[in-house]
Amino acid sequence: MVKAVFFDLDGTLLDRDASVKQFIAAQYDRLTVHLSHIPKIDYITRFIELDCRGHVWKDKVYQMLVAEFEIERMSWQALLEDYETQFQLHCVPFNFLFEMLNVLKQQGYLLGIVTNGLGQFQTRSIEGLGIRDYFDIILISEVEQVRKPQAEIFQRAMTRLGVSAPDSVFVGDHAEADIAGAKRVQMRTIWKRSLHWLEAKEADAIIDELSEIPLILEQFKCN
Repeated sequence: MVKAVFFDLDGTLLDRDASVKQFIAAQYDRLTVHLSHIPKIDYITRFIELDCRGHVWKDKVYQMLVAEFEIERMSWQALLEDYETQFQLHCVPFNFLFEMLNVLKQQGYLLGIVTNGLGQFQTRSIEGLGIRDYFDIILISEVEQVRKPQAEIFQRAMTRLGVSAPDSVFVGDHAEADIAGAKRVQMRTIWKRSLHWLEAKEADAIIDELSEIPLILEQFKCN
């Protein structure tokens, strides 16, 4: 019987691609007095390229932007601080996020987030989405000192909610970190289809929209 549902954050609940595009455009507009010698589209495009879907931390990204665009009026540290404090204002949820969470809470599921990333930044993103109160636990890799797909972070999440693997489902978009990682500890998994992965062969179910999750959980109960 499914008692707990755990979620990845970026690419699963948070539409990170849309959020980054919205943020970096707003950053350019906000700091245009320092960046006006750069065409806006070039600034946005190069940031997204260097960011590499979040795999490159922003200290490196901004150092490279400052060097490549010869930004003299603002340091990379100031740009990074702007990112760290302002990104949360541009967090874009995937469609049906709140409807799905409301249904799961009404149905009595325990809910958790297990995400890789920096503690304060990911906490701000969760607050930016406005979803903190839906979740019984939140585990962030920097705080936990262990990362997905390592088994320990999944096991720790289940222990804190007092559930076992047969009672647990993990929902994520990353074929290795989320799906393969959760399967290694015998959790059932739902893969949120991602353009960045061709497939997640080990997933027990595949969705395109968050609104599909309640029905899949009901199907799991029958298996």
